[in-house]
Amino acid sequence: MRSHGIINTPSSCFFLAQINRNTSDESAHCYVISPCQLQKKCNRSVPPPPPPTSALINTPSDTMCSPGTWMWRAALCCALLETLLHTARGLNMCMSGSATSCEECLLIHPSCAWCAQEHFGRGRTLTSRCDFKQNLHKRGCDPLFIEFPSSSVSILQNMPLSDKGSGATQYDVVQIMPQSVSLSLRPGEQTWFGLQVRQVEDYPVDLYYLMDLSLSMKDDLDTIRNLGTKLAQEMGKLTSNFRLGFGSFVDKNMSPFSYTAPKYQENPCNGYKLFPNCVPTFGFRNILSLTDKVDRFNEEVQKQMVSRNRDAPEGGFDAILQAAVCKTEIGWRKEAYHLLVFTTDDVPHLALDGRLGGLVQPHDGKCHLNEKNEYSASTEMDYPSLALLGEKLAENNIFLIFAVTKRFYVIYKNFTALIPGTTVEILDQDSKNVIQLIVAAYNNIRSKVELSVWDHPEDISLSFTATCQDGKPLPGLRKCADLKIGDTVSFNVSVEARSCPPRSTDQSFTIRPVGFKDRLEVSVDYQCDCDCSKKAQTNSSICSSIGTYNCGKCQCEPGYLGARCECQEGETSSMYLSACREAEGKQICSGRGECSCNQCLCFESEFGKIYGSYCECDDFSCARHKGILCSGHGECHCGECKCHAGFVGDNCNCSTETSTCVSDDGQMCSGRGNCVCGRCQCTEPGAFGDTCEKCPTCPDACGTKRECIECRLFNSGRLADNQTCQRLCKDEIITVETLKTEEPGAVLCLFKTDNDCVMKFTYSEHVSGQSILTALKEPECGGGTDAMMVLLAVVGSILLVGVILLAVWKTVITVHDRREFARFQSARSRARYEMASNPLYKQPVSTHFVETDFSMYGKSYNGGVH
Repeated sequence: MRSHGIINTPSSCFFLAQINRNTSDESAHCYVISPCQLQKKCNRSVPPPPPPTSALINTPSDTMCSPGTWMWRAALCCALLETLLHTARGLNMCMSGSATSCEECLLIHPSCAWCAQEHFGRGRTLTSRCDFKQNLHKRGCDPLFIEFPSSSVSILQNMPLSDKGSGATQYDVVQIMPQSVSLSLRPGEQTWFGLQVRQVEDYPVDLYYLMDLSLSMKDDLDTIRNLGTKLAQEMGKLTSNFRLGFGSFVDKNMSPFSYTAPKYQENPCNGYKLFPNCVPTFGFRNILSLTDKVDRFNEEVQKQMVSRNRDAPEGGFDAILQAAVCKTEIGWRKEAYHLLVFTTDDVPHLALDGRLGGLVQPHDGKCHLNEKNEYSASTEMDYPSLALLGEKLAENNIFLIFAVTKRFYVIYKNFTALIPGTTVEILDQDSKNVIQLIVAAYNNIRSKVELSVWDHPEDISLSFTATCQDGKPLPGLRKCADLKIGDTVSFNVSVEARSCPPRSTDQSFTIRPVGFKDRLEVSVDYQCDCDCSKKAQTNSSICSSIGTYNCGKCQCEPGYLGARCECQEGETSSMYLSACREAEGKQICSGRGECSCNQCLCFESEFGKIYGSYCECDDFSCARHKGILCSGHGECHCGECKCHAGFVGDNCNCSTETSTCVSDDGQMCSGRGNCVCGRCQCTEPGAFGDTCEKCPTCPDACGTKRECIECRLFNSGRLADNQTCQRLCKDEIITVETLKTEEPGAVLCLFKTDNDCVMKFTYSEHVSGQSILTALKEPECGGGTDAMMVLLAVVGSILLVGVILLAVWKTVITVHDRREFARFQSARSRARYEMASNPLYKQPVSTHFVETDFSMYGKSYNGGVH
């Protein structure tokens, strides 16, 4: 039995380890293929098997390739795989199965082998010829008689990849390698093969412009009158071999989709004041087949006039299907990229809408263009379904580009999930941005590679591992994005056959990148027959002449049993019963069969098959999911689900596919959750969405949306220099003069621009599931501080205050002086005195009378004694 394990190491490298073991084999061989391409083997020296593909070997720098660096990793690998051995040694599914023939043995498990030796196990009551190969050898089976086929891969055609698409060798361009592989599969055993894909430079391009010519598209028609010349100039920068075509559509010319009254037959706009003249309604018209003469495109477009239909939806899907399947009429080249640009401003009619007009016949998916290059079955068949549309687009390698107005972006975005190889872009109301839109969509298409499988047989499981430009294997993915022209990507394809088809049945399937003409043809044959069956002997003496000796065992005629057909059904004896009990005390044949001639004959059951040496096993007592045994993704074997490739779990309901968990930015669950059973389980609080891409309350919400604001509004930031802005930034951005921050559920985000301005925007989630960003038209910028102006302002302020204080002081003094002068004048007017005298004048001489008194004992002055 072979097991494979990948062990991640701290250096971002990994091992591919493979071990070969048998249940009874005490030895194990562990091979470690390091990034340095060193091979270390544990225990015995056995040539190591090749790795599934070279893409699984990640080669780091030489500085990490020292023997000491890898020694502990090799030991770790062997230790882990030895642990796996010991836990599985107790199970021998080959002997516990119900194999009664070599072919049945091979179907139990790919590690089971059959011994066709005649005298193998003689002397034992019961002998199982179905066992592990090593066990059969130890039990005495000659290796020449051991039947043990294995799966193999053969490369039938392996032309090297091309570098350039145009020129003398354009018809021999190879973009996928190999081109043909033959697989020989043993049921239950996985095998691998690798393939490489490269988008070559300067590959021819055929672009068919399919336009809605209903009345609402009149301004768009005026805009594209000279589209051919401008578009050819832009596409000439991407390819030297470009052809352009033009077609138009309106809707089915029948009620209730169009106006059918006689007065509207020649002019549906009759009586319409805004635009009184237009051409009759039509379903689809191929106006110009693909040509390299772009002037003819301009001429034909200038001749066109709009028409008018009654209801809002258009008949665009009718037109897309005809443009896809009418390869000769449209002029699609096999050796070119096929781009179909679909422009409209409304939703399309879908399948079953035609029943409103009495059209019950489903679309047959065929071309119905008449001699006038018009769709002749428009009023005979219903609109095509999305499944039919996707099938025909993929069958003819056509990339469909929906160019629609912002109002219907979400609807057409949902269509892209159902139609492989389809993109959607937002078209301006008057189609002014159609050239930039086409170039961006073309670059987006050329930046990714996605594999598709055609004619996939139901009994074959396929799983893919992509190795993109970073060199890391991505299990479960079959596409790579963010590629440059000329980049080469690798894919590892794991193939497993679940069962054997009827004899002489050969299967085949095709793997090809979406939109490519190149393909890988895979033919499959099955290792279901044993070589010893070719030597079967009927009525052999070994089988008592009443049976066929085949692969060492007798296949008895009806009514006879035993190793040599020596017993008849119904013979019972006590000596036979003990051989029909699994252990003493157990029921005979587990209570689900009867003992006859040392063998248990298991009862039939309406639920499934009961088998085993003691009827102890069945194929219906396994876990179920929603009532389906093993979820429909595995086989029930003795009470345990054996899951098909790509599924795990007790009931096989958990898918290992991770492509549905990869967000648009290439991260698993946007870095906010884990991929469990093919679905994202968001671990970041507040995160939601299919890939946890929506999270207004996450710490990084503003940071992730900031890059879209920068590249969409200002053509700056990290995403401005590549083609990922249009692909990653599909959120609706509304620009306003004044930002309202009080909306419920909206998160306000701010960031500083390169010129020190502040950009503000709000992030919210609409009920439709679309993210809405509301941003200012221009960042808020404040003027820088000028030191001289500040100084002048301070000095000026001081001077102004001083002048004001002086003025106030002067005013106060003046008022005070005027009041005093007024008081003086008032007092002067009241004074009365003779004109000859001055009342203020005093005489210079004054007279005073002094009394004197002289005494004999002393002096007396002024009457005082001292």
